[in-house]
Amino acid sequence: MVISVGFSRAASLLIKPFSGFQADYLVRRKYSSYDVAVVGGGIVGLASARELIQRYPKLSYVLLEKEKELAFHQSGHNSGVIHSGIYYTPGSLKAKLCVRGAELSYAYCVKKSIPYRRCGKLIVAVEQEEIPRLKALYKRGQQNNVPGLRLIDAKEIHKREPYCKGLMALDSPNTGIVDWREVALSYAKDFREMGGTIKTQFEATDFQTTRESPAGSTDGLKYPITIKSLKGTAIHCSYVVTCGGLYSDRLSQKSGCSSEPRIVPFRGDYLVLKPEKHYLVNGNIYPVPNPRLPFLGVHFTPRMDGSIWLGPNAVLAFKREGYSVYDFDLRDFTDAVSYSGVQKLVLKNVAFGINELYRGLVIAAQVKQLQRYIPDLTVNDVTRGPSGVRAQALDKDGNLVDDFVFDGGSGVIGSRVLHVRNAPSPAATSSLAIGEVIADEASKKFEL
Repeated sequence: MVISVGFSRAASLLIKPFSGFQADYLVRRKYSSYDVAVVGGGIVGLASARELIQRYPKLSYVLLEKEKELAFHQSGHNSGVIHSGIYYTPGSLKAKLCVRGAELSYAYCVKKSIPYRRCGKLIVAVEQEEIPRLKALYKRGQQNNVPGLRLIDAKEIHKREPYCKGLMALDSPNTGIVDWREVALSYAKDFREMGGTIKTQFEATDFQTTRESPAGSTDGLKYPITIKSLKGTAIHCSYVVTCGGLYSDRLSQKSGCSSEPRIVPFRGDYLVLKPEKHYLVNGNIYPVPNPRLPFLGVHFTPRMDGSIWLGPNAVLAFKREGYSVYDFDLRDFTDAVSYSGVQKLVLKNVAFGINELYRGLVIAAQVKQLQRYIPDLTVNDVTRGPSGVRAQALDKDGNLVDDFVFDGGSGVIGSRVLHVRNAPSPAATSSLAIGEVIADEASKKFEL
C-alpha cells in the first residue's frame, strides 16, 4: 500500500492491516485537502479569502495563520486610519485601491454595525516652501477622485483645529478612523460562515509537490501542492494565495518564486497624548510630505478607543516582528544589513536615519517635531505609546517599492501560487479592494 509522505514508520505499520477506506480516512486526518489555501491571517489575507469564497463558493478553502490569533501583527498594530487616497501616484494601484477600498470599508462598517468615525484630516503646511507641494497634493487628490477635497486658509484651520498653527491646509473630509482588527475579525467571521476553514498556529515552512496519494485516491493529481507547517502537520491544495506581510519575500522563496522585492522591517514608535490634553486635537493632522525623505513624518491620530496617538518615527527594526527597541533576531538583522538595498538606502539618508533614531529615544525631540503643528504641546503632555512594524519592500538599488505588488512564478508550484508581495499602508483601507484584485488575478491565473 502507498502511504502519504510525512507518516512515521509506526503510523504506517498501524495502517497496513486496515482496509483501503480506513487507511484513506487516517491519511485525510493527517492531511486535509482544499482547493485554495490562503497563507496569512492578517487583514489582507482575510479580505482575499472572503472575496474568493464569495465568488467561487463551490470550491473548498483554508486560511493558514502562524499565530494563535488572527490579525495579530500589522493588522493589529496600525494607526487605525481610513485613508482617502490623496498621496498616491495617479493611476497606481495604491491610488485606485485606496479610493475604492475606503468606499467599500465605510459601506462594510455600516452593514456590519462596526463603529467608525469620519472625522476628517488636515494636511497642514507650516512653512511657505510647503505650500506649492500642498497645492500639488490637492491636484493629485483630484486626479485620484478623492471626494470632498478643498484647500483652506489659516483662519479656517483655526476653526477646525483651534490649537493647530498652519499657513494653509488640505481638508480631506472623507478620512476616518476605525479599529482595523475588529474589521479583520469580521472578515474572518464572514469567511467561516460561508464554509471556509481557518487553521491558526500553522506556520507554513515548506511548499512541495504532492508526490503520493492514498490507495485508490487521485488527491496527488487534484491537490498537487503540499504545505507543511513548523509543527509537522500539512495540508494538500490545488492553489495558493500568500498574504505574508513581513514574511512575504520568504514565503515567495519557499515556494520557488523570486525573493525580490525584499521586505525590510521599519519600526514606528508612537507617543500618546494624556487624556486631560485631548482638547488639543479634534481630527487627523498630517504633515505635507517631503519628497526628499523616505517616510511621511509625524502626525496626530485620534483612535476609536478615545486615545490620541502622536508620531511615529521610522527606524530599521532588528526583528521582523520586533515591537520593542530591544527586540533582536540574528537572521532578520543579518538579512537586512547584508542586503545592498538597505546599505544604499542608509547611505542616501544618513542624517534622516540618525534623527529618527534620536527621536525614538528622546521624547523631547519627537515633541519638538509635533510642536510645529501644535505649539502648545509640551513634553509633560505625552507618554510613550505602542509601536508598529511596517513591512517595507525595498529593491536592490535602495528604492522603496511604493506600489502594491502581486506576482507568482513558474513550474508546478509557482504556476499555482499568487503572492501579495508588497501591501504597505493603505493596505487596511484598501483590503476589500485588494481582495477584489486577488480574486480577479486568481480567476485568470488559476482558471477558477
